[in-house]
Formats: sequence, structure tokens, C-alpha cells
Amino acid sequence: MIYFVFRSIFTTFAKILRYHPMKSYFIVLFSLLLLVSCGGQKTTNTEEEVPADSAVAVADTVAVDSTDVLGNLPMPKAADELFDDFIFNFAASKKLQMERVLFPLKKVNGDKVETIERGQWKIERYFMRQQYYTLLFDSEKQMEVVKDTSVNHAVVEMIYFNTGAVIQHVFNRLRGAWMLTEIETIPISASYNASFLEFFHRFATDAEFQTESLNETIQFEGPDPDDDFSRMDGLISADTWEAFAPELPQKMIYNIVYGQPQKDSSRKLFVMRGIANGFELEMTFQRKDGKWKLTKLTT
Repeated sequence: MIYFVFRSIFTTFAKILRYHPMKSYFIVLFSLLLLVSCGGQKTTNTEEEVPADSAVAVADTVAVDSTDVLGNLPMPKAADELFDDFIFNFAASKKLQMERVLFPLKKVNGDKVETIERGQWKIERYFMRQQYYTLLFDSEKQMEVVKDTSVNHAVVEMIYFNTGAVIQHVFNRLRGAWMLTEIETIPISASYNASFLEFFHRFATDAEFQTESLNETIQFEGPDPDDDFSRMDGLISADTWEAFAPELPQKMIYNIVYGQPQKDSSRKLFVMRGIANGFELEMTFQRKDGKWKLTKLTT
């Protein structure tokens, strides 16, 4: 049974890796969760060594439970090169979080400043508990920053539409090692993405407003149903939008800011990627005459 599960997962992995190497972390970690939950079976080849510089440490399925995927295994040194590599390991390992949180951790909410001691820290799994994660960019070129090894500052944002708050986990690379150095809560209105976030929440929850926010024609790019490795493109109009409209998160989304945030721009890319299932969605919005319009849909 486990064999067939992994064969299916890694078939998907091969296709995703071709276009999005970073997503391999999600697939490996998700695979480990499946293995742990499949009856607690032990591996028969226990003497095989894992390379020290492996992209993702492989968990001991006997010692690790389903909430702490990587257990006590050390994080590969290579994972400190890119923030994406680090955060996937950080979210999956309680041990790593205890090592990479700068205690006492500063926590700021308006004028209120507190500190979190080591014994008070609660493990944060970020988007690992759901089936997708989301990102915001200003352009396709900006998306390449995720591969920039010179980035030494990153912020994981948890954007809560129901409370109007953005909880920011601030990470800095200190002496070559990524560390969580501060947690700050700000109102959505204070975010550099404020205009777009307020628009997006209404776009995701109000069907009539969504239709009004469509460009006259929407460029579409997606997989060719007749060829798994080919893509097709065309145009979508408001009349046919219902057949293409994706289901969007309505209560909260995540975002990762790589480096210093840019000033609010007139173009936004909303990216939504599935964890270990190959799902990919990109929506391009353009602000025209003060109003955001959907201009492109990529799946």
C-alpha cells in the first residue's frame, strides 16, 4: 500500500520539480506524514545512510510522530542558503524551532511590547497543516527573488481578514543561520499591500463584486488536457468566467516577503500552490483608474 502511495506522490513530484524546484520540500515532508500515518510500519533498510548535505533530512519513521516530521534530525547546512528551504524545515521540526528562535523573543502589537521566553514558545506549523500556501508579488521578475541566496531578511505574514490583522514573523540570517528575531502584529491598513488586500478579500467573498472586477478580456494559460507536459492559452470573458473561477481563501492567507518590501504597486500577482498535489494558480491584477482588475489567470 505504501509503495503505491509513494509512487503516486513522486510521479507528481517529478512533474512539479520540472517547473518549481522549491516545491520538492513540501512533497517530501507530505510523503513523510503519509508514511507515519500508514499503520506505523517500520522500514526494512535501516542501515542506509542519509547524505549530510541532502536537501531535506529524511525522518526516522519509528521515532517521529505526525506532528513533528523531522524529529531530532539536524537541518542540512544547505537549507540555510535559501529562506524557502529553511522555512519548510523550520515548520516541520520542533527541535529546529527551539534552536532558531532568538529568545527572549520580542513580540510587538501596537504600543504593547512583550517577550516570549523559551518555555512559553508554542510550535508554529505555518501553512503545513493545510493543503496549499499563498504568496503575493508585484511582477514575474520579483518572483525570482525566492532563488536569491543573498537575501538575509524575510517576513512570514499571516493575514487575517476576519480580524483585520497581519501577524508578521520576522527572520534574519545571522552569521549564516536563519533566526526568528521578532513577531509584530499590524493592522491590514498599515500593510504595504493594504489596497490590494482589502480588494482581494471582497473579490474572494462577493460574487457580484468579483464579476465587476474582471477585465474586459482575461488572458488564460493552463495545462493542455491532451498532453501533461504542454500548455495552452486563450482568452476568458465575463460571460464564461464562472466556468474558470477558482475557489479562493476567504478568512486568511499567508505571504512571504523576501528582503525589504516594495512600495505599493499598481500590479499584483496572487500565487496559490498546493502541497504535494501539483495544484498551481496565479492571478494577475492590474490597478486601472483606481480600481483593481483581474487581467490574467494561470493554472
